[in-house]
Amino acid sequence: MSCDLTWLLLKPGRTMRARTERDRPVEWYPCTTHCVLVETPEGTLLWDTSCPRDWETRWAPTGLQEYFPYDQVSDEDYLDARLGRLGVEPQDIDYLVLSHLHFDHAGNIGMFADTGARLVCNDKEKEFAFGFEGAFNGAHLKADYAACDFDTVSGDTEILPGVILIEAPGHTPGTMAMKVDLPETGTMLFTSDAVYMGDSYGPPAVPAAIVHDLSAWYGSVEKIRGIAEKTDATVVFGHDAEQLRSMRLAPHGFYL
Repeated sequence: MSCDLTWLLLKPGRTMRARTERDRPVEWYPCTTHCVLVETPEGTLLWDTSCPRDWETRWAPTGLQEYFPYDQVSDEDYLDARLGRLGVEPQDIDYLVLSHLHFDHAGNIGMFADTGARLVCNDKEKEFAFGFEGAFNGAHLKADYAACDFDTVSGDTEILPGVILIEAPGHTPGTMAMKVDLPETGTMLFTSDAVYMGDSYGPPAVPAAIVHDLSAWYGSVEKIRGIAEKTDATVVFGHDAEQLRSMRLAPHGFYL
C-alpha cells in the first residue's frame, strides 16, 4: 500500500515536524503487506491474507482507499497468484490464522470459504470485530469477514508444534504475533501490527496514529521484545518496507 507515514509512526524528526520544518511535505511510505505460509508435518498454516483484488470498490464505503491505496502491486503480487506460483491451492491450507481483522490482513478470507480450512483469530478480536454496529469501524470492514465462522484462541497458544500464537493487544483489542521455531533458521517472530516497523520497535518504542489502546500497545511491544531476546529470534515487523525487501520472499525464497 501507500500511506502517510504518520499512520504508522509518530516520531520526532520523521513524521512530527519542528517549527523550522513546518513547510516540509508529509512523507508517503511504501506500506508493504505480507502473508506467511508455514508448512509442518502436522499441517499447513497461512498467516494473514493481505488485500483483495477489488480493494478500491470494497473499501469505497470507508474511504480507506484514499488513505491506503493498494497501488504498488502487480497482478502476480496478489495472494491467489502468489499461492499459485508455489503450487498451493486454498484447499491445501489447514489453518488460516488472522493476526487481526483489519482490511489489509483479512481481505482475502473469502478465498478459503468451504475449503475446510480452520479459521482462527483471538477471542477479543472476534468480540470487537463482530460487536459494533454498521458496516465498518475504523479499519475493521465487516464485508471481509462477516460470513466467516472463526475458532478463537485466548492468551498465548501453540497451534502447531513449534508455532505459537502470541496475544499482543493494543493495535486492536485482539492483535496477535506468531512465533515459529525452525530447525535451521532458528526462531522467527512475526509481529503483524503489534509492531509496525523497526523504527516503532526502538527501544524506546514509538507509537503510531492507529492504536486502539496505547497502554496495551506498549506492554505488547515489550512482551515481544522479551520473547525475542530470550529466543534470539529474527523479528519480522508488520509493515517495514526496507526489512521485507531484504528478506527471502516467495516464490523463490524460503526459510527452513
